[in-house]
Amino acid sequence: MHAHLRLARPALQAALAIFCSFTALLLSGQALADWQPQKTVEFIIPAGTGGGADQMARMIQGIVAKHSLMGQSIVVINKAGGAGAEGFLDVKADKGNPHKIIITLSNLFTTPLATGVPFNWRDLTPVAMLALDEFVLWVPADRPYQSAKQYLDAVKAAGPRKFKMGGTGSKQEDQIITVAVEKSAGVKFIYVPFKGGGEVATQLVGKHVDSTVNNPIEAVAQWRGGKLRPLCVFDTARLPVTEKMTKTMAWSDIPTCRESGLDMDYRMLRGIFMPAGVTQEHVDFYIGLFRKVRETDEWKTFMKNGAFNTTFMTGDEYRTWVEREEQRHRELMAEAGFLAK
Repeated sequence: MHAHLRLARPALQAALAIFCSFTALLLSGQALADWQPQKTVEFIIPAGTGGGADQMARMIQGIVAKHSLMGQSIVVINKAGGAGAEGFLDVKADKGNPHKIIITLSNLFTTPLATGVPFNWRDLTPVAMLALDEFVLWVPADRPYQSAKQYLDAVKAAGPRKFKMGGTGSKQEDQIITVAVEKSAGVKFIYVPFKGGGEVATQLVGKHVDSTVNNPIEAVAQWRGGKLRPLCVFDTARLPVTEKMTKTMAWSDIPTCRESGLDMDYRMLRGIFMPAGVTQEHVDFYIGLFRKVRETDEWKTFMKNGAFNTTFMTGDEYRTWVEREEQRHRELMAEAGFLAK
């Protein structure tokens, strides 16, 4: 009996060695599949400082660092030149680099359509929709207008090009909305472009313009500070955030622009893309990262304060949504006369 065991032991040890080798192989394969950044990740913002995209990217950078959500750091880089073309072309040129991501706004569509710059979103790899951003019609708080109708009636009574509408960039989302407002209300503004949403809010507080269509997150501080007043939101329904942002108002108290007779609505993508030529493992890492970001209290507070629509999309669903939005912007810009000749 003991001799039999002595004879069997070498075979058992060999089998155990094979099993351990196989397990190690599986684990190493899993390690290879679970890709992680090997160096600092560049987070490109194709817009200026202080705007909605800039605030969101820097919020993500802070959350990832605070909660140690990945082994490498994120560096945020603003590349706003050419209505964001500088940023998009930078990412397009870095094919296959998994250490670069870009946050998008509507200039993903408007910049190539308006300028003819050699870039299209298909030159990039879609990763995830983080949220949809709203737009609000704002005026200085000490102006007499209590509704969008009152304000637009005053603009119409003054005559064409007497009131100034401030916005980010030319032939981009703010001016597209402005043209749609003009057509719906029968008015004509002087449109004044600025480099970013933060500057737009500052210019409105300083009364260098009469109104803006800033994103909620770009003007919430000035609203809370009693400097600005929201007149309407460019969505099909009122915003769902019922917590008071000021002593008297919540985001949900702002009427839709349709309630004031403006037959239009507009929301904007806040999404993530990577260069072309990256692998699915690279994409999956960032999808997982952003899922973790979305679970943090900091992100949830940011979403509430900025009245974001918190829709999250990846994969084919996200790609299909982007394709549809590109076509919608083509139609909006054609109607506004903004398409490159």
